[in-house]
Amino acid sequence: MGDSISGKIFVKRYDTEKGMMIAMCDEELIGREFSEGRAKLDLNKYASFYKGELLDQEKIKIDIENIYSANVVGERSVAIILKSGMANPEDIKRIKGVEFLQVYKLNSSM
Repeated sequence: MGDSISGKIFVKRYDTEKGMMIAMCDEELIGREFSEGRAKLDLNKYASFYKGELLDQEKIKIDIENIYSANVVGERSVAIILKSGMANPEDIKRIKGVEFLQVYKLNSSM
């Protein structure tokens, strides 16, 4: 379903000591807030965390070998992470119908 929805995605990469962290958010969600019970997605206050390159979804390539963690908001962004194999559909959370994922790769050599 996510492939049929057109639109751009903000992608921002952060280099951390544990590896690359990626933040992705569907463009139209930036600047908005979503609350449900005690859960809140504040894409207004934290817009700068997600606002990196603004890309067409077809141009986004996820190299999961180099990514340590991902913070992903929106149907198109979540679909890209699912397609990459970094997360599974049962990992998706929703607040007011907005999909999001927080994914962390654990180092098995610890």
